[in-house]
Amino acid sequence: MTQLEAAKKGIITEAMKEVAEKEGISPEKVREGVATGKIVIPFNPNHRGLKPCGIGKGLSTKVNANIGTSEKYPFLESELSKAIVAVEAGADTIMDLSTGGDIGAIRKVILTEVDVPVGTVPIYEVGVMAQNKYGSIIDFTEEELFEVIEKQAEEGVDFMTVHCGLTLEAVERLRREGRITDIVSRGGSFITAWMLKNEKQNPLYEHFDRLLEIAKKYDVTLSLGDGLRPGCLADATDRAQIQELLILGELVQEAVKQGVQVMVEGPGHVPLDQIEANIRLQKRLCHEAPFYVLGPLVTDIAAGYDHIAAAIGGALAAWAGADFLCYVTPAEHLGLPDEEDVRIGVIASKIAAHAADIVKGIPGAWERDLKMAKARKNLDWEEQIKLSIDPKKARKYRQERNSSDVKTCTMCGKFCAMDIIAKYLNKDKSNC
Repeated sequence: MTQLEAAKKGIITEAMKEVAEKEGISPEKVREGVATGKIVIPFNPNHRGLKPCGIGKGLSTKVNANIGTSEKYPFLESELSKAIVAVEAGADTIMDLSTGGDIGAIRKVILTEVDVPVGTVPIYEVGVMAQNKYGSIIDFTEEELFEVIEKQAEEGVDFMTVHCGLTLEAVERLRREGRITDIVSRGGSFITAWMLKNEKQNPLYEHFDRLLEIAKKYDVTLSLGDGLRPGCLADATDRAQIQELLILGELVQEAVKQGVQVMVEGPGHVPLDQIEANIRLQKRLCHEAPFYVLGPLVTDIAAGYDHIAAAIGGALAAWAGADFLCYVTPAEHLGLPDEEDVRIGVIASKIAAHAADIVKGIPGAWERDLKMAKARKNLDWEEQIKLSIDPKKARKYRQERNSSDVKTCTMCGKFCAMDIIAKYLNKDKSNC
C-alpha cells in the first residue's frame, strides 16, 4: 500500500507521523494533504534507514541537491562526499544524476550512505546503456526504458524524474514558435530525439499506466519532468512550456487516482515578473500537486554567481507557492561543482526557502528569526551561531574576524551603546 493509498483510507502511517512531528503540525493534517495529492512523502520501503520527508502545501519549503558522475569524472568517492556535504548543509533530498562510471554501483552506495530521499532521472542510465550497447544514446527500446525504471525502483530510489508530458504535439509547438535555447533539459532532449528518430509517441506518455504500475509497486514518487523548461529568460512561459504543463496536469490526476504520489517540476529561467504567474498557473492546472522548481534563475548573466540568481527566484517562487527548490551552485553553466560549491548552493537555497516560509506562515519559521533578534540584542554569540542557517561559517567569522580592540560599555563590559541610550531616555542601565 502506498502512502497515498493509506491516506485515502484514513490511515496515518508512521512516515506521516514523523513528518508531522518534524513540521510541527498534526498527523491528520499531513494525512489529509497526502490523500488529496497536495503533499508527497517520497518513501520507498526498499530504501533502508530512510528518514521521511514531506513536500507540499503547508509544509516547510524543501531543498534538493544534485550530485552525479560523468564520463570524464566517474569518481564514486567524490560524488558520495558531495552528497554527504549537501545533507550536512541542510539538503532535504539528493538526486543522483550520474552518467559515467558504474552508475548502478554509485546509486547503491548513495542509497546506502544517505538517509534522505534519493531521486534519479532513469533516462540518463538508459542513454548510457544505449550508447554502450548500440552506439547511440537514443537507440534504446521501450522495454529497456521500463526495465531500467523498475530496476531503480527495486533498488530503493524514492522519487524519479520522468518526462511524461513531452509529446510529439508539444515538440511541434516548440518548432513552430522557436526558441533561443531550444531544449536544455538533458532528459527532455533524449526523449525528443527518440520520438523524432522513431516517429513514435513518447513511451512514458503512451504507456503511462505501465509507469504507474511500477511506481505503485514500490511507492516511488513520480516527479513529472519539465522537458521543455526555458533555458533563458527570453524563452520563459512560451507555448511549448505551457503545452507540456497542460499534459502534466492531466497525468497528475491519473496518478493520484491510481494511488501514486506525484509532483511536478517547473522552469529554470524566469524573469521576476513572471515567477508568480508561473507558480499559480502550475498549481491551478496540476490541482495543487507539489511544485519542484530549478531556481528559478532571474537573470542569465550571473555566471559564477548563479546560486544567488537562483536564490532570488527561489524565494519569490516559494512565497508564491512552490514547495521544493532544486539548488543551483556557483558552477552552474560553467562546470561540475566541487564540495564547496555544493555546500554554498544548498545554503543559498535554504536561505531562499526560509525567507519564503516566514511569510507563508510555516510553523517555527518566524519564531526562529525572533530568537535570533533577541540573541543579537543580548550579544549571545553562541545562540546566534546556533540559530544561523550556516553555523559553521558563522562560527568561523566570529572566531577569525571578531575585533578585539573595540570599546566596551562601562557597566556590562560589552560592546554596546546602552549607556548613551539610557542617558538620552533618562533611564538607568540596570538591564544593560
